[in-house]
Amino acid sequence: MSVRPHTRRDPAEPGSTEIQLPWWAIALPAVAFAALLLLILNPADAHAASSGPAVTGLLEHIQTLISRTAP
Repeated sequence: MSVRPHTRRDPAEPGSTEIQLPWWAIALPAVAFAALLLLILNPADAHAASSGPAVTGLLEHIQTLISRTAP
């Protein structure tokens, strides 16, 4: 069985530019931009500056998950 060689277009030809991006290459920056824009519009919702109960709750949750799986 023979394999056909892949022919490439000359980049200098007009109309030969093809850009193929995966869907997440557009979606992720758009989501990040929207999140940052919302934080700018309402900075009271920015809870990342305070390391309060969110971090403590997360660490406790991880600890309980680990203790459940340990024999």
